[in-house]
Amino acid sequence: MKTTISNISKILLMGIATTFGWAGCQSGPKTGFTLEHQGDTLTLVHITEPARYLLLPVEERSAEGQVCLVTGDPADTDMDIRLAKEKTDYFVPFELPAGTGEATVRIRKTPQNALCWKEMKLSDTFDTANRDKFRPVYHHTPLYGWMNDANGLVYKDGEYHLYFQYNPYGSVWGNMHWGHSVSRDLVHWEPLPVALARDTMGHIFSGSSVVDAANSAGYGAGSIVSFYTSASDKNGQIQCMAHSNDNGRTFTKYEKNPVLTPFDGLKDFRDPKVFWYAPEEKWVMIVSADKEMRFYSSDNLKDWTYMSAFGEGYGVQPSQFECPDMVELPVNGDENNKKWALIVNINPGCLFGGSATQYFTGNFDGTRFTCDTKPETVKWLDWGKDHYATVCFSNTPGRVIAMPWMSNWQYANIIPTQQFRSANALPRELTMYSEGKDIYLAANPVKELETLRRETKEMPPFTVEAGKDVTIDTLFAGNDGAFEIEISLSAARTEVAGLRLMNGQGEEVAIYLDKKAGKLVMDRVHSGIVDFGKNSIPHEKEAHDNRIANSINYVDDFALATWGPLSGAADHTLRIFADKCSVKLFLDGGKVAMTNLVFPNEPYNRLQFYSQGGSYRVNSLNLYKLGL
Repeated sequence: MKTTISNISKILLMGIATTFGWAGCQSGPKTGFTLEHQGDTLTLVHITEPARYLLLPVEERSAEGQVCLVTGDPADTDMDIRLAKEKTDYFVPFELPAGTGEATVRIRKTPQNALCWKEMKLSDTFDTANRDKFRPVYHHTPLYGWMNDANGLVYKDGEYHLYFQYNPYGSVWGNMHWGHSVSRDLVHWEPLPVALARDTMGHIFSGSSVVDAANSAGYGAGSIVSFYTSASDKNGQIQCMAHSNDNGRTFTKYEKNPVLTPFDGLKDFRDPKVFWYAPEEKWVMIVSADKEMRFYSSDNLKDWTYMSAFGEGYGVQPSQFECPDMVELPVNGDENNKKWALIVNINPGCLFGGSATQYFTGNFDGTRFTCDTKPETVKWLDWGKDHYATVCFSNTPGRVIAMPWMSNWQYANIIPTQQFRSANALPRELTMYSEGKDIYLAANPVKELETLRRETKEMPPFTVEAGKDVTIDTLFAGNDGAFEIEISLSAARTEVAGLRLMNGQGEEVAIYLDKKAGKLVMDRVHSGIVDFGKNSIPHEKEAHDNRIANSINYVDDFALATWGPLSGAADHTLRIFADKCSVKLFLDGGKVAMTNLVFPNEPYNRLQFYSQGGSYRVNSLNLYKLGL
């Protein structure tokens, strides 16, 4: 992601701490502001000189304080910020009103002896230059702060709009806004100002966007209309609407929000996905409703009528259904034979713990979705551990492009990054194919990613024999951890055909085809920093790789191997994408995808092929150094 910013007037930008004096209950001048302590429950920061931001020091382990810009407007909203009590981890900018410089910021739940009072300062700038070694080269990330679900994905006038769950006031979950980035090629992303900010109705949770070509909502033909969940303890989870007439840059929230509330008072009722159902010329909304999905219809995008529900007892049980999507695709490219795929993100329920994305295939008649498999059938869109909240761009005729969040709720708040937390996984194009009587989704990296290739190495074919490893000692000079590997291999005469991504510190990611067990495996147990997990949980020892099977009895939520199904075919193709903090696999045209985070202490820059129980042939091997 680019870190340069041009012509962005409101984006919150990371400052370098400067210590100011502090004394007593009410301080004297502090270079443009004074502090008025009214006990430990309330402090007023009186701004007396013009500045763009009040830079607030954050301590991630601190309890949340409440910070609010006081304007006297009923819309004034407290933001939950973990203000530094004993140490400063980093700073976040709190935007001040333009003009005279006179303003009041109210801070609650922060004691008088907290460090933050000494270190906060005014500034007209906020430096977002990358200082995090694990910030990826070509994956989308926020410039700073926390990000989770992609939401509101829409394509219009040559731009892909990526909205996302965003906390601009810290690198852990909180203060849900819709952050915003745009791209013309799904590769280069430009950060834009927050599109929808948390308000008095609640956090701005996930949702979707559509291009209202027919002016159904009355905001003008071609306007972008977005739907989101407003979430608060007071109001619960309710569905709201906003519209944009400037190509998604700014939004006006609907004055009569909410547009939909649960008819039974359900607590978990969120993540509205809206799409146009052409056969009946109506809009359809899917809402995740605890452990099922509910379907609604509308003619004007404002008034919604309940139609049906699907999901109770289907798939992994018991799991919370979240972030729905539904797309219609031709099976094996046959336009006369189409099926619907209902994408359901679940938490927990991942095969390897935590959150994941499953899907169901079937038919939709405009009112009801009918699944074509038994309730206990589970189909995974990705077999890794760091692929969640997958949703698709709307208004992309001729292709379906999905964008996942690349993390897992088991450890998302504590991964070893700080300037930012979380990235999106690679955008991938979804297609549908059949195997026997079953229908599946394939996920392939979008073709636009090929423009990232900056240097190419084409290796001659070779054979890998048991006990005779084949090693490429240097992938690329100056490798910063961003590369792609394309492999075609024949593995009819081996039990295990494997490779290792390695660095000079003995860290590695092992990827192997276990022909005997019928599994494609990615093992990150020795990948680098793995010991930040919250829990230690037992896992059965499966002897896929005898290098670790006898030494690992317990692994935490992160240090484990993930696996997906491997067909009995002799020949396979494999694409591997690495980017500083992640490794992704795409097997046999995306029939198996696998997305996992890694945190090596230095980039992987060696490649070693190995075999067990026979030999295999590498028919082609292409290495690509990637960069923006």
